[in-house]
Amino acid sequence: MNEPMVKFKDVHKSFGDVEVLKGINLDLMPAEKVAVIGPSGSGKTTIIRMLMTLEQPTSGSIIVDGENLWQMEKSGRLVTANEKHLRQVRGDIGMVFQHFNLFPHMTILQNCMTAPIHVKQENKASAKARAIEMLDKVGLGDKLDNYPSQISGGQKQRVAMARALVMRPKIMLFDEVTSALDPELVEEVLEVIRDIAHEGRMTMVLVTHEMEFARDIADRVLFLDKGVIAEQGTPSEVFGHSENERLDSFLRRFRR
Repeated sequence: MNEPMVKFKDVHKSFGDVEVLKGINLDLMPAEKVAVIGPSGSGKTTIIRMLMTLEQPTSGSIIVDGENLWQMEKSGRLVTANEKHLRQVRGDIGMVFQHFNLFPHMTILQNCMTAPIHVKQENKASAKARAIEMLDKVGLGDKLDNYPSQISGGQKQRVAMARALVMRPKIMLFDEVTSALDPELVEEVLEVIRDIAHEGRMTMVLVTHEMEFARDIADRVLFLDKGVIAEQGTPSEVFGHSENERLDSFLRRFRR
């Protein structure tokens, strides 16, 4: 439990001439819940997209459960990881996106069964049982035969969570999962995330603009600004006692 589940070592990321991340050093511990906050364009989503292998670092390394994510050893030296290595290491990572990304032609149950069958080669009966269990967990056990077009945005986001959970991830990433929802649907999604967090089994990284939720759920809060971790600490330290002017200016937008 003393070894990080995820380790960023001097990670930089540029898009063309724009450097979005400027040397991120970060350890995420097993079962730790980390909220990532910051202004638009600060690099929050880029961090978790690199963990999900959707973006490749320009330089630096990311270690996941002791394995180098973007590099692998070949003939005694480190080389760029191939697709097989990336798939193997990211197999322990689940991600829930802003926009659900459900298959519209599949039922809710089929959406949750597909990855275990095709990625982890589970048999159909096992995948179905696990999918039903996770859909029950997120409160959608009565929607198994519905299609995405037949359920609300909040329900779609809960299906997306169930779909990630069926893969038994060690790490769960949440990318602004309430930002595309109508305000009245936000709390139902946050409540499911709270339930998952309180079980305490997974490392969780939540990019969020829900400050009260971050205060409530996180063990640690990171404030990203202009591509660096400008402040980090417990929720009470970050939200209550920081002397960082940029952070204070950012948080004022959310205070009533």
